[in-house]
Amino acid sequence: MERQASMADKIEGYKEHVEADMEARLVWDQDLVFTASTRRGYDMEFDAKVQMGCMPLEGLLLSLAGCMAIDVVSILQKMRCQLVSMSMKIHAKRSETPPQRLRSVILELFLKGEGLAEEKVQRAVSLSAEKYCSVRHSLREDIDIRTVYHIE
Repeated sequence: MERQASMADKIEGYKEHVEADMEARLVWDQDLVFTASTRRGYDMEFDAKVQMGCMPLEGLLLSLAGCMAIDVVSILQKMRCQLVSMSMKIHAKRSETPPQRLRSVILELFLKGEGLAEEKVQRAVSLSAEKYCSVRHSLREDIDIRTVYHIE
């Protein structure tokens, strides 16, 4: 119990400065190509033919991976782990018929660094999945989302 209290102290305040209201813009460029822009001016291209940008579903997968990665790295740093590298592969399956939604996702993390005990990595992954990853919690509950990790 004392160990859990210590962990709660280390991650207290995480994500407390989140903007409640969000805005973005999408503009049709040509054919089935669109440019999405955030309020801060970051752009992402969407293209149904995948010639000038990514498919919207790929953007969603990248958002899920990015959210999870930010959580895991931040939590591990608070646990005093010294990360040297972190990468992720995203494997997804979708329905073959419209709306061709996501059915399952596997997020495969590759971590390298000092102090990366299995227990710490598992805790960081669990906290992200169960509590902090806003993208994951915005998706349908019937999508099978799994996370695996490899400590190098």
